[in-house]
Amino acid sequence: MLVQRLGRRLLHAIWRHVHGVEPSPIGRDGPALELWRSPCGVMFFHPPIAGDTAFYRTYYAHLGVLDRPPSDPRERPEFVEAARHVRPGERVLDVGAGRGGLSDLLPAGATWQGIDPHLPEQVEGVLRETLEAHAARHAGAYDVVCAFQVLEHVEDPRAFAEAMASCLKPGGRLVVCVPLWPSPLTEIPNFAMNAPPHHLTWWTTDALRTLAGVLGLDVVRAETLPPPRHAAMIYWLHRLLPRRTRPGLYFAHRWSWWMSLLAAGTVVRPFLRWHRAPMPPRARSIDAFLVAQRPGGGT
Repeated sequence: MLVQRLGRRLLHAIWRHVHGVEPSPIGRDGPALELWRSPCGVMFFHPPIAGDTAFYRTYYAHLGVLDRPPSDPRERPEFVEAARHVRPGERVLDVGAGRGGLSDLLPAGATWQGIDPHLPEQVEGVLRETLEAHAARHAGAYDVVCAFQVLEHVEDPRAFAEAMASCLKPGGRLVVCVPLWPSPLTEIPNFAMNAPPHHLTWWTTDALRTLAGVLGLDVVRAETLPPPRHAAMIYWLHRLLPRRTRPGLYFAHRWSWWMSLLAAGTVVRPFLRWHRAPMPPRARSIDAFLVAQRPGGGT
């Protein structure tokens, strides 16, 4: 079902005014991008145009991600929950690992291998290669294969998940964490990070269950997670907004939306810069989490 159309000029304006980034490789001219909802509940943009290297380097530089020390992995609920599904001595593949973090939470004897083709520099334990290249050489090699905040960035999430599943041993577990809708992510108007070329899909727990079924995996867990500490900006921005989106309209040139974002952002940014604002215990989730198991293996 078609949800809404997003004009390319508006998309460029959103990225430029919010982050000072051009959303390459999406051009300013051409047909609008369309946001669709599938029968299983996943929302997806068409055509699916993922960000290129220039986009991500500029965007992450703007956010200061590359200069920031790695966060405490215990503050990442998806890491904590994933580690609970790893047994001593098992082999773990972390897809889109970045600087790692999950490895610090694994039980004694477990081995961790990260892959990430977009790293600007070498990181210990992380191979700068694509999932497809790695899967071609390591079919059925891992007990656990993880992807945290990765699936929403790829143009063909089904093919990507199939490549991940091909790396599992019989009885092995696939662990995935993706952005949730509806959630504060989809209620902040003109929220750039939740639009192409950054996020190409939005997920529900039912959509993750469907994905597991397509892959021939048995669902162990499909649920939402508490928001991570680093999502404080999203939580407080959402809470302070005078105006929010409505179902079916997430991006639009509305002065009331722009002024709402400006007012909330003016308060939130300096506050979070100088204070470690707590995340309330009942803060709404922004992530959907899946653990699914390959049949066999005697477990």
